[in-house]
Amino acid sequence: MREKIQEQIRRIEESENIKILLAVESGSRAWGFASPDSDYDVRFVYIRRTEDYLRLDAVRDVIELPIDDILDINGWDLQKTLRLLYKSNPTLFEWFSSPIVYQETEFADKLRDLMMHYFSSKKTLYHYISMAEKNYRGYLKGELVRAKKYFYVLRPVLACRWILDRGTPPPMLFSELIKEELPVELINAVNQLLELKMNSSEVKLIKRITEINEYLDTSIPSIKSAVRLLDDSHTSEWNELNQLFLQEVINWE
Repeated sequence: MREKIQEQIRRIEESENIKILLAVESGSRAWGFASPDSDYDVRFVYIRRTEDYLRLDAVRDVIELPIDDILDINGWDLQKTLRLLYKSNPTLFEWFSSPIVYQETEFADKLRDLMMHYFSSKKTLYHYISMAEKNYRGYLKGELVRAKKYFYVLRPVLACRWILDRGTPPPMLFSELIKEELPVELINAVNQLLELKMNSSEVKLIKRITEINEYLDTSIPSIKSAVRLLDDSHTSEWNELNQLFLQEVINWE
């Protein structure tokens, strides 16, 4: 599958006349809890030729190519990427810390060196707790629930705990979040759920797990309260991002 993905990346570069600066896995496979039938969520950052950035008519800044039921490939233009980093977009921090990398250039390390200058705890916390609350309310309130949905609530909740404790972006791997942030009394229940998730279909239904739900019932509102009290004095400068953008455009020419 890795070879297939890398071949698709090369085809995209040729057909779109772009250069892909980073391509990674971004979904459950990167988080470390893929099911046997999980798809591949490939995400990439790309750069165009100078003339494309100097046109009067705007060129679309995303490329979306769902290849088939197994492979989903989407990418963001470098300008879009850097503008979103300026706003501390949490998705970008995940892409650039993914443990599964399909293609990488020197640019990736350059950006990683800059990213913490643009990290906002408050903005990132709002992103993760909103994700947790939406999935919890929508999928985990019934008597029977989809096993996978627990991870779409637990992971952002533990990510919030990580940020509140450390003030840094959370790791991609769910196992690291469990080790550092999950209460000891829930470790067995979550590990059993993890084993079930990784050995069952994506649509596997299970009975609601009371002890995990009780943890989420208290964690989500307490995190929301903590976020509201955080100072949001985070300010950023454009200079470093502008310089990096110009450097990458010039280097490719």
